[in-house]
Amino acid sequence: MRRIDVITVSLAIFVGGGLLYIVFQAIGLDGLSAGVWSQALLVIVVLAWTSSYLFRVANKDMTYNQQLKDYEDAVLQKRLEEMTPEELEKLQQEIEQEE
Repeated sequence: MRRIDVITVSLAIFVGGGLLYIVFQAIGLDGLSAGVWSQALLVIVVLAWTSSYLFRVANKDMTYNQQLKDYEDAVLQKRLEEMTPEELEKLQQEIEQEE
């Protein structure tokens, strides 16, 4: 997630909390109860957001990991393209021997 995305989501959560407060007051809760319920829902949302982030970290489904994998694939592809036909044949024989 890019920095601007985090700022946007954070701002949306902040504005959403204010809107929840207004909605709870509109349905008849007093100011204190509306504040408590809107904060409780915001805490749940933030915990869910944080847990989804931690889940992606645990599964290594992060942007950095994907960029690193793409780079490694590109390096290996470049090395294969630079190999002579004899080197490719030797590599293929080594792979077949390992299997």
